[in-house]
Amino acid sequence: MKLRFEDLSSQLASQLKGMTAPIYIVGGDEPLQVSEACGAIRQQARELGYSERHVLHVDKSFDWQGFYAITNSYSLFSDRQLIELRIPTTKPGDKGSKALLEYAKNPPEDSLLLVILGKVDQQTQRSKWFSALDKKGSFVQVWPVEPNRLPVWINQRMRSKGMQPTPVAVQLLVDRVEGNLLAAAQEIDKLFLLFGSENIDEEAVMAAVADSARYDIYSLVDVALLGDVNRVTRMMAGLKAEGAETVLTLWALTREIRTMHAMALKVATGVRVDQVVSQSRVWAKRKSAVTGGLNRHKAQNWELMLQQACRIDRVIKGFSTGNVWNELLQLALMMAGVRLFKANAV
Repeated sequence: MKLRFEDLSSQLASQLKGMTAPIYIVGGDEPLQVSEACGAIRQQARELGYSERHVLHVDKSFDWQGFYAITNSYSLFSDRQLIELRIPTTKPGDKGSKALLEYAKNPPEDSLLLVILGKVDQQTQRSKWFSALDKKGSFVQVWPVEPNRLPVWINQRMRSKGMQPTPVAVQLLVDRVEGNLLAAAQEIDKLFLLFGSENIDEEAVMAAVADSARYDIYSLVDVALLGDVNRVTRMMAGLKAEGAETVLTLWALTREIRTMHAMALKVATGVRVDQVVSQSRVWAKRKSAVTGGLNRHKAQNWELMLQQACRIDRVIKGFSTGNVWNELLQLALMMAGVRLFKANAV
């Protein structure tokens, strides 16, 4: 019987209890979800008394006699055993196929078999050994999360921990992890440790990233607005040396440029800079930096910077050529009032 990964937890208890000889097959090429599915099965097995665990890695040199020995033995110290059979290639070979077919015909009453596979194709699902196991148990097929579903996945995972993320915070995490669910889970865990069950906005995400870095990306933005060219250069070099995420650095710069552009358009209509800053509810500690940026650049300059940011985004994604860190430095220096090179075409 096929089970969706999302439905596994809610069905584990009843399925394990209701099967005389439970068998689980977990297959897929998405490491995090495969790991979590197997972890949930192990946990439920322990709660049901499967206290002895055997882990077998099947490769070309694997001796299937060891599998026979375990499945035909009775433990002196525990009532039930969990047997994990890891077959990353999904091909157990002739001896393995025979052993699994025999197991499926008469499974030991005191054993739970967990077969962990790589990506399971249709040919594997049609094989005799797989079909025999599937008829006696459940097959959890894990699919990679599609890019357009990743924001939903991240949002749901955060909310399952009691966190309340904003859409911008979720999108920032999406950009940061680039489809890697394991990295996304680690970032979410880090945010939970730092902020607990709180509202999570983009500033919280940025703070979590900057928490382990000596050079703060937010500080870089303010230093650029203040026009401190030397510090901008040093901080950008520091971020690069510490392995900061280019996508996060670009996000912070672009976010500020968009905000400054909107304020500059108001200034262009004749509104005083101090009034625009006040109406925009700029934090007190940032008023000096924002005022400096507005006095330095008109709306047209901020538009040019947005074009440059667009080009950097294409470089990061591999659609254009260029050195990302050099491009980011040029963008930050443009904010500071220095123009090193002629802007590249988007």
